[in-house]
Amino acid sequence: MADKNLFIDKVRITVKSGDGGDGMNSFKSFKGKPACGPDGGDGGNGGNVIIVADENVTDLVNFRFISKYFAGDGERGGSNKCFGKSGGDVVIKVPLGTVVKDYETDTVIADMFRHGERKLIAEGGRGGKGNVRFTTSRRHAPNFAQKGEKTQPHVLALELKVIADVGIIGFPNVGKSTLLSKISAARPKIANYHFTTLSPNLGVVKYYDNSFVAADIPGLIEGAADGAGLGHDFLRHIERTRMLVHVVDISGTEARDPVEDFLKINSELKNYSEKLASLPQIIALNKCDVYGAEENIKIFKKKYGKKFKIFSITAVSGEGTEELIEGIFGMLSTLPPVSRVETDETFTYRKSGNLGFDIYMDGDVYVVVGDLVDMLCRNVVLNDPDSMAYFQKILREKGVISKLKEMGIKENDTVSIGEVEFDFIP
Repeated sequence: MADKNLFIDKVRITVKSGDGGDGMNSFKSFKGKPACGPDGGDGGNGGNVIIVADENVTDLVNFRFISKYFAGDGERGGSNKCFGKSGGDVVIKVPLGTVVKDYETDTVIADMFRHGERKLIAEGGRGGKGNVRFTTSRRHAPNFAQKGEKTQPHVLALELKVIADVGIIGFPNVGKSTLLSKISAARPKIANYHFTTLSPNLGVVKYYDNSFVAADIPGLIEGAADGAGLGHDFLRHIERTRMLVHVVDISGTEARDPVEDFLKINSELKNYSEKLASLPQIIALNKCDVYGAEENIKIFKKKYGKKFKIFSITAVSGEGTEELIEGIFGMLSTLPPVSRVETDETFTYRKSGNLGFDIYMDGDVYVVVGDLVDMLCRNVVLNDPDSMAYFQKILREKGVISKLKEMGIKENDTVSIGEVEFDFIP
């Protein structure tokens, strides 16, 4: 049973689209007429792998227990020109803000930004053609059919980056969660010990007829950018925020210097990302009702009052939070909207459309490789004259013969294509 407090924001999964079904090689037959022409139907297409953004999914915890997502294979074609059934798609639901990457190359495939967005990740293999598809005016009874395309599994990295306008940052136990609970309807877990918050909490803050989304980001301590505390796990969640609210415990009751706390957190932001360090900040000096805080407020404002907007608040009672909300909205109104991660929008794992080839020398043998070869291996029946004629026709049409001549091939030189080897005859 899953731990209710477990928050997973980075996982690795394996996906595979469905294989295409084989085409059927069959002939009509009636009583007294054993061979009445080809009637083999096409195989069904394999199912696709699709990722969908769903606002009802909050984290990636389910992927910890189910990490393989395979679409259905297409069925084989039937006789009497019957098509095989296509394989079922597999739909993977992820939280808003999930960045999808190819694990091997680190290519960003998609940023699942809005509810309902869909991304085709892996295209199913095409079904093979039945032998009826290979009939021509000269070839009346083809005795071969095409096999369905086979697909390969791929490994994806899913990384959740919270989509929020405002990131609330600061040392543990400075009152970030309490502040979020006061300015929004969020009800984060609050207690008087470090690391109460073990996952980012989101809240919608209303401001007259407008609103913005704020996120309480946990785990920032000195050394967070290097993996100390929870910081390394959660710093990524403020990468796409528009601005930061830096909460500082101005009371100094935990024997920490508020100015030093402020400098250390900003140092961690800079160590992790220059972009984070450059985000606009508003400072919320919290616990202003504690004895001795007044002197610290004067010192802090004298040092940073000209560079930052500073608000004095008491998050527990809500004092000063209205002014803080007004200040946040005023700054947000001058900033661009939340941006997406740059992605390769055309990226999809495919097994169709590209019939390229390469030729290299293996000793004295010309070896042809590539997607064109894969297709020919599916299509060609070596002991069938019609199939071999089709094989030679494709080699000419796709430029394989021309390329061999450019490379200086001579009569009776050996050419290897898949499992086929033959002597070249111009």
